[in-house]
Amino acid sequence: MNFAHDTEASLIAAVELVNSAEEPDTLTEIADLDQFFVKHGYTGAHARTAAELTAVRDLRPALRRMLSSDRDTAVRLVNRTLAEHRAVPQLVRHGEIDYHIHAEPAGASLPVRIAVETAMAVVDLIRADEMSRLSTCADATCAGIVLDLSRNRSRRYCSTACGNRNAVAAYRARKK
Repeated sequence: MNFAHDTEASLIAAVELVNSAEEPDTLTEIADLDQFFVKHGYTGAHARTAAELTAVRDLRPALRRMLSSDRDTAVRLVNRTLAEHRAVPQLVRHGEIDYHIHAEPAGASLPVRIAVETAMAVVDLIRADEMSRLSTCADATCAGIVLDLSRNRSRRYCSTACGNRNAVAAYRARKK
């Protein structure tokens, strides 16, 4: 299934943010948040403060619950997030990106934008009955979230490192 560009972008960013909490934590400095902001094409205010970094880091458990829950639970979490932030979907166009949906209030902080954009992306998964596109990494030593946007739904690992570690382990097991 093909999702809209903003849906995929928001899901990819949310999964990366959630997985940044895994050891080693990769979101510990304001510079890390700056890179995340640029990499995922966020627009709007970016305070570049320790408080903003803390607020974004504090989103990770709630986003993990939203991304790893069953469909009905995800509905409750999405609705709560959208209501809490008074989300009002609007079509916008900026930069090189054609019309897409923003639902956060004008001037919203980065943590609010991340929460609302993730919730809006999960709305698309729920409506398409595609929550199975999200899973937990198949590596027994990892709790990372996997976003599988492949056509054949074959993605099992959250990162190349986890996939390679398991491939090497399987190879070694076969050689015994």
